[in-house]
Amino acid sequence: MCIRLKGTVNMKRVTATLGALVMTAGAAAAGGIDRSGQSVGVIFETGNYAEFSVGRVMPDVSGVAVPALGGFPSGNMALDFTQLGGAIKFKLGENLDAAIIFDQPFGADASYPLVPGYFARGTTAELTTNDVTGVLKYRLPSNISVYAGVRYEVMDAQASIPFAGGYTVSGARDGGVGYLIGAAYEKPEIALRVALTYNSEVKHSLATTEFGAPSPETAINSPQSVNLEFQTGVAANTLVFGSVRWVDWTSFVISPAVYSTVVSPGNPLVSYASDTVTYTLGVGRKLNEHWSVAASLGYEKPTGDSSSNLAPADGKRSVTLAAIYATGNMKITGGVTYVDVGDTFTELGGATAANFTGNQAVGVGVKVGFSF
Repeated sequence: MCIRLKGTVNMKRVTATLGALVMTAGAAAAGGIDRSGQSVGVIFETGNYAEFSVGRVMPDVSGVAVPALGGFPSGNMALDFTQLGGAIKFKLGENLDAAIIFDQPFGADASYPLVPGYFARGTTAELTTNDVTGVLKYRLPSNISVYAGVRYEVMDAQASIPFAGGYTVSGARDGGVGYLIGAAYEKPEIALRVALTYNSEVKHSLATTEFGAPSPETAINSPQSVNLEFQTGVAANTLVFGSVRWVDWTSFVISPAVYSTVVSPGNPLVSYASDTVTYTLGVGRKLNEHWSVAASLGYEKPTGDSSSNLAPADGKRSVTLAAIYATGNMKITGGVTYVDVGDTFTELGGATAANFTGNQAVGVGVKVGFSF
């Protein structure tokens, strides 16, 4: 957290660092398969700036089958995963800034262990996305700025579901283009900023293989979303920050042709009945010239809907602790997040198959930023 104070609040650069760190350390169990949060906070950094982040998320998600399916425990079905991010931002003129951002906004890593008796044992699923986004921001009079960008996203996916007749599917890597638009209001003298960003969906058409044989391409659209991010100084050396994120999960469907017509007629492989809204609220505090700390809370209301056996979670609560060390033109941020994964149930053939309760995840992350 690189903060230069001259007797007044001057924490403008704090939340770009903290917000990204919160997502890097806590990218677990968000709605659907949300991971990075798609923040464009780097565009508000001062001058020229570059950063790189890496996080490691360690979920522990398990359930118990209903008595009709034997009542066996599933074991931990959620694999650990690494989350990468990076960005470079340039000041092009007095009122014009540009940034290039890399993130991995959506993903899934499921693998049911081969425990005795559990109906979904041996089931695996993986979905990956890698995005590069270019953003331009123009500052208007009256502390208002507008920004827009183009996003290129690469997606691939595969799954193996032994309990569905030995079903396997693989979707080859495909690229798609989307966009973002946004506006912000800033009042630097009190470190106030409110930014609203719309992220469009990105359309994909993956060449698909089912049961080891070619089948028609599968359309998958990564969901549209809206981010509201805010910060304000509340006292000398103290900043409050937060965000609200809505994601249109009801439009996210994976429905390979053979699966939806032969294996489970009329049903997609993955779908969601409700959208999600995720809230974050935190406070940052400068301790001395080099060290600052922050804490934040996260909440996502459960929908009450059944969950896919490939992603059994509904809602979450989280807490993140972070520390930032600044020296010269470099700042190093480290953080840890604990996530209380919301209880849920899964279905098989329209009936409850398993109950998932008492689950959690821990995420750790580090980010290094340079001003130049």
